Amino acid sequence: MPAAEYRWPVPADHPAFAGHFPGRPIVPGVVLLDRAILFAEQLLGRPALDWQIGNAKFFSPVGPGEMLVFALQTKASGAIVFTVKTAERDIASGSLTPPAP
Repeated sequence: MPAAEYRWPVPADHPAFAGHFPGRPIVPGVVLLDRAILFAEQLLGRPALDWQIGNAKFFSPVGPGEMLVFALQTKASGAIVFTVKTAERDIASGSLTPPAP
């Protein structure tokens, strides 16, 4: 089953920080999911439009400038499981189901 790791340095000027939250910016969960989907598309080698989120858990907030590591693995069912970590802590995990080719 295909698997890969992707690194994403969280840009300090990411537009999501404008509303999350003044004085202590954090990356919204939807941004982490969006990034996981983009990396899943790279893993599959094709874009997909109708992703389904099987589950998602968020463990620790992420701030500007942090380096995130997304580890993705394809399962026999076609689902892609992912984890997001920094060097020090677990950030998130979940699963994605791409549309049929």
